[in-house]
Amino acid sequence: IWVMIFPMLIAIDFGSLKDVGRRPKGLVITLVINWLIKPFTMAALGVLFFNHLFAGLIDPAKAPEYIAGLILLGAAPCTAMVFVWSQMTKGDPAYTLVQVSVNDLVMIVAFAPIVALLLGVTDIVVPWETLLLSVVLYVVIPLALGAVTRRRVIATHGGDKAAVDVFTATLKPWSVIGLLATVVLLFAFQAETIVSNPLLIVLIAIPIIIQSYGIFATAYAWAFAWKVPHNIAAPCAMIGTSNFFELAVA
Repeated sequence: IWVMIFPMLIAIDFGSLKDVGRRPKGLVITLVINWLIKPFTMAALGVLFFNHLFAGLIDPAKAPEYIAGLILLGAAPCTAMVFVWSQMTKGDPAYTLVQVSVNDLVMIVAFAPIVALLLGVTDIVVPWETLLLSVVLYVVIPLALGAVTRRRVIATHGGDKAAVDVFTATLKPWSVIGLLATVVLLFAFQAETIVSNPLLIVLIAIPIIIQSYGIFATAYAWAFAWKVPHNIAAPCAMIGTSNFFELAVA
C-alpha cells in the first residue's frame, strides 16, 4: 500500500494551502460532501440494504461485516487518483492541489472519529487503537515522508519545483506495481469467497453504485447552483465521489 500511494503523496504541495481563501466555494462543497454527507449516506445505505432489503439473501451474522466494509470504504476521499481525474475533466490543477491538501489534513483528524461513530451506531466494534494505527501508518507517515521527500528533491535541484514532477514520474511504475500487487493479494486471499459468492459481490456493489452516482450528482448540482466553473466543479464532484480504498483495505 505504501508503494502504491507514496509517489502520489510526493506531488502534494502543502504550500498551496495559502490559496485556500481563493474561490472557496469548490472547497466548501468538497469538504461538506466528503466529511458531513458521504460517510453517513454510505452507512445508511449499508444498514438499509444489508439489515433490511437484502436480509433474506445473506447470512444475518455477516451483515455487520458488510456494513463495516462500506463504512470504511466511504469514510475518506481518494488521494492518489484525484490528479488524474482532474486532468481528464480539464480541471484546474492548482485548485485541485488545494482541495487534496486540505482533505488530507482533515483526514488525519476526522477519519478515525467518524468511522468509530458510525461503527458504534451500527453496533460494530472496531478498537480505537486499530483505527488510529491505520491513520498513522497509511496517512500520517506517508504524508510526512512525502512532504520531506518533496522538500529534499526541490532543495537538491536549486529550488526548481519542476524537479518533483520528474522525480514522481520515475516512481509511477512502482505505484502501478503496488496497485497491482494489492489487487492480486486481495483476490488471492479472498478468491474462494469471491468465486463462491457471486451474488454477494453483486449485492455489495449495489449500494456502492447508488452512493457513487448520488454523491456525484449532489456535488455537481450544488456546484452548478453556486455557479462554480466547470474546471473546479468537475474535480470537486470527482473528489467527493471518490473513496480511499487503500485506507479501507488497511
